[in-house]
Amino acid sequence: MKMRTWSLVALALGLIVAFACPLLASAAPAAGADAAKAAADHAAHAHHGVDGSIIPLWMVIPFLGILLSIAVMPLVIPHFWHHHFGKVSAFWAVVGAALMFFFPDFKSSDVFYELAHVMLLDYVPFVILLLGLFTIAGGIRIKGTLRGSPKLNTFMLIIGWFLASFMGTTGASMLMIRPMIQANAWRERKAHLIIFFIFLVSNMGGALTPLGDPPLFLGFLRGVDFTWPLEHLHKEALVGTGILLVLFFILDTIMLSKEKTKTPPADAPVQPVTATIKTRHTKVLSKDAIAAPAPSPVAPANEKFGIEGGINFVLLALLIGAILGSVQVKGDLHLSDGLPGIPYTNLIRDAAILVLAIVSLKVTSKESRRLNGFTWAPIQEVAKLFAGIFICMVPALKILGAGTHGQLADVIQAVSDPVTGDPVNWRYFWLTGALSSFLDNAPTYLVFFNTAAGEHALLPAPAAAQFMMGEKMVPTLAAISCGAVFMGANTYIGNAPNFMVKAIAEESGIKMPSFFGYMAWSVLILIPVFILLTFLFFV
Repeated sequence: MKMRTWSLVALALGLIVAFACPLLASAAPAAGADAAKAAADHAAHAHHGVDGSIIPLWMVIPFLGILLSIAVMPLVIPHFWHHHFGKVSAFWAVVGAALMFFFPDFKSSDVFYELAHVMLLDYVPFVILLLGLFTIAGGIRIKGTLRGSPKLNTFMLIIGWFLASFMGTTGASMLMIRPMIQANAWRERKAHLIIFFIFLVSNMGGALTPLGDPPLFLGFLRGVDFTWPLEHLHKEALVGTGILLVLFFILDTIMLSKEKTKTPPADAPVQPVTATIKTRHTKVLSKDAIAAPAPSPVAPANEKFGIEGGINFVLLALLIGAILGSVQVKGDLHLSDGLPGIPYTNLIRDAAILVLAIVSLKVTSKESRRLNGFTWAPIQEVAKLFAGIFICMVPALKILGAGTHGQLADVIQAVSDPVTGDPVNWRYFWLTGALSSFLDNAPTYLVFFNTAAGEHALLPAPAAAQFMMGEKMVPTLAAISCGAVFMGANTYIGNAPNFMVKAIAEESGIKMPSFFGYMAWSVLILIPVFILLTFLFFV
């Protein structure tokens, strides 16, 4: 490996350490201070924002509006959507924010705090993590002429599923989606490949470690043992995954039988056609919307199998290490009384990710990225749409967070037996999953985690986690965890990488189902699997 490459990696580590040391030093006194001083400091900056118990249910209309826009506009007015989806997202974000600002029962300062909280503590880290993984994984190119077949495709899904629990569903998705597309570039029917990829790699594969999916990582931060998901979720994950892999193999075999060409030609390109042209506004990503798509780069025929950009695996490992290491840092950076404190954890992690992404761009060959079909369009689309989604979902999450005092009290109460008060595990599984299909699955997990923990949720985090890991509550915590992780696959917005994978596939010329079309697939395939898992593990 070239000395310059290692020098840049060393520089990345140096920058991360240089950035982290001052924050570690500033956080150290808080860790060593007495409990009274720490509590007083926390109280001085405490700000609870909007009270979720007084939010009317109609305030979720902008959230429903942006979801319907994503679902309907690409079908009804595709040309307008592909040119102006960012403006549509901004419109609903403005409407959602205005409804909160002008609601008479809310203080403007509280609304401002909530919006700042969701953007600074949720959206920005979300986009930075996606950007880092997208950039680094996009620098890894699997060389060689992979020939898509049911056996190879199933094997690639298994690899992606396995990697997801150790590098996150987003990391595994960004790493494996391009090889999957390249291997099947010669085929006409490819949408089912991407759909099952989202099912297995982007969602169900993240169930075995806290690194796999944000809800489990949130549980880890609350005190759930690192090995708990592997010990208690492996049966559910293996059964659900096994069924889906069998269904995929059968379906892919059927789809291949309908192809005009049953085997790839010897000179088949390893890079799919990418239909993108620049316009005055943005890029048009729909193949159907372009009369004469420009051909995309094609790798040399009969290229020997290998991996280009292997240094990016080192950068991925450093990224995972930055995520795990940053959680050890305590304390918040308080910029203003009207703004939420930004955890030093976030600052260190996000800075490290950005540094590593920049290093990846520097050490990876531009030609390799070109042959990999790497462009910025997918991350731009996700960033614009999810900015609106995050703002519009604030009222829904606050109502849900209000528990039995909010407008969704019936939903919260439905997970417990009305007579004994004991948790009803199958209801936890389905309600956590249903809400995780449309809302951010991490806070949804936390809401039901706290609901199940009851009075223990008011105690310090380790106490609540110890209660949830007790013998009686293990099935309940498993139901909550599986619902949040598995059912993120029900919609394009259910989990972070879903929409990203869709965007990459569409940029590569694959015609993907609409929002509702994808849900038709998930209802027909995933819901029966979830029903079976319910009877096997949660009843």
